[in-house]
Amino acid sequence: MTRLGEGYIKFNLNWEEKAFELDGDVFLLLNSYRNKLYQLGLIGVYDNGIGFGNLSVRHNQKEFIISGSATGNIPELEQKHYALVKDFDIQNNKVWCQGSTKASSESMSHAAIYESNNNVNAVIHIHHNKVWEKLLHVLPTTDKKAEFGTPEMAFEIARLSKTDSGIIIMGGHPEGIISYGKNMEDAYQLLLKQYNEL
Repeated sequence: MTRLGEGYIKFNLNWEEKAFELDGDVFLLLNSYRNKLYQLGLIGVYDNGIGFGNLSVRHNQKEFIISGSATGNIPELEQKHYALVKDFDIQNNKVWCQGSTKASSESMSHAAIYESNNNVNAVIHIHHNKVWEKLLHVLPTTDKKAEFGTPEMAFEIARLSKTDSGIIIMGGHPEGIISYGKNMEDAYQLLLKQYNEL
């Protein structure tokens, strides 16, 4: 397990450092929405150099493709900056991934949604303090004792993601917001609506 703290992987990661075949259309889809989120400042990097925000799409029943760890500071991602999560075990805090980069430190949160709702095919995790403060305990909110990247947070997210699209506020992860939907456009529009209403 790597160093604990914001932006660092807390689960036990089994990483196969080998490129995987990323379909060109899937890459273009991911990058187009990732670029929009980056330009809005919903994905990026803090002054201390720690990146935040990520997005993913379901690859098949249990696999998903997610932006890589420590990529928040990169304006436009390349295919090598995405990872394929091949399997996960929330109970035992383990993730198996493949790619030229490690899967995001929020992979467990994405996994919890995909596992709990078969109709969800896209997940976005952003940071925005004003949106977070506005929606805290207004929309479904995780227990503040559940820290990001932990099984406790994953269990909370799974509990709250029974609808086919929505927003979850991460109570124990200041600024952290997750949206999910049947496709990436649905997940993105949910966030954009909240952002534009500030």
